[in-house]
Amino acid sequence: MKEAHLIVQGKGGVGKSFTSMIIAQYLSSVAANDDIPVVCFDTDPVNQTFSRYKSLKPEIINILTADNTIDTRNFDALIEKLIEVDGIAVVDNGAATFVPLMSYIAENHVDELLQESGVRLILHVPIMGGQALEDCIVGLSQTINAIDADVVVWLNEYNGAIKSSDNKLFTDFAVYKDNKSKIIGIVKVPHRNPDTYGKDIQAMTSANLTFAEVEAATDWGIMPRQRLRTVKRDLYEQLQIIPIWVNQQKGVADE
Repeated sequence: MKEAHLIVQGKGGVGKSFTSMIIAQYLSSVAANDDIPVVCFDTDPVNQTFSRYKSLKPEIINILTADNTIDTRNFDALIEKLIEVDGIAVVDNGAATFVPLMSYIAENHVDELLQESGVRLILHVPIMGGQALEDCIVGLSQTINAIDADVVVWLNEYNGAIKSSDNKLFTDFAVYKDNKSKIIGIVKVPHRNPDTYGKDIQAMTSANLTFAEVEAATDWGIMPRQRLRTVKRDLYEQLQIIPIWVNQQKGVADE
């Protein structure tokens, strides 16, 4: 692999599978120009939402045992694939495996192994506003401290803006200021009108459809497709300026 994109967050229900679906689609659309395959994996033992996007062809990897520990054999096999298979990987991880996964990576120095094998590890960490914010910040801090890798933060404003109790923005948070050298990008998923954009996004994700599949569908109206084009354009424009491999190949993510 040229890069392994791992989506992690200890807090559940904050948009990990949505993040996985978006980054997988973006990478696939750009990497296709260079005939670079994007290989997807779903390691969530509870909610295998990512694996339902059949057009992305995600492979289910059962990395959690009945004792809530990492299944070493299955996770070892995943790491070997990240090292030996050509392309770019997207790995969706569930909240239930967050703590044991962090421990496994740290104990086995997986981040060092990938780096030595020429695989760049990029962690995508969703942050949601509202009551989940504090737990999300803890998850981000744990991730940054446990793994030596580049980090992309996704600010999911579904439940409101990402602000502290004293109205500080994320870029004013201590976790950001203390780790700016590791955070290579921020993707904002803005709160949109729930009666229009919200329903369209929910309909797309509930049906496990990609943007391309919505465009090709005959049972979607003109305006829902237009709104989803707007969502896609907004997210892709933010991803285009992040210094990941596909962007550097295009020369659009200069430091």
